[in-house]
Amino acid sequence: MSAPLTGGCLCGAVRYRVAAEPLRVTHCHCAMCRRHGGSAFQTWLSVPAERLVFESGAPRLYRASEIAERGHCAACGTPLTFQYLAQRERISVSAGSLDHPETVQPTGHVWAHERLPWLPDDGLPQEEV
Repeated sequence: MSAPLTGGCLCGAVRYRVAAEPLRVTHCHCAMCRRHGGSAFQTWLSVPAERLVFESGAPRLYRASEIAERGHCAACGTPLTFQYLAQRERISVSAGSLDHPETVQPTGHVWAHERLPWLPDDGLPQEEV
């Protein structure tokens, strides 16, 4: 990645820029991510929190559990962020909200024990959590 990553929500109310290489890009199979994203899994890129800048609008935050919060567009509902409360130095951004998601490459799966059995195996490493 040579240029900053940019992205936003479906309706355009929230726009962001990430001026850092992703620390990690993973497919998450936990039930909460499936429900939040409305799909079989959610792909996240973890970045240093200080390198994520909202250039217009901001996500509405939702305390999804005792340990994490999720951000989405208040207008259109696009899933945008995930952050562990105990790890405020990192934040995850939904790869599907990137302007060019093809520029990031997933390197593995997390919460693999909750992976839906009908998903094909892509050969990437599987982590239980």
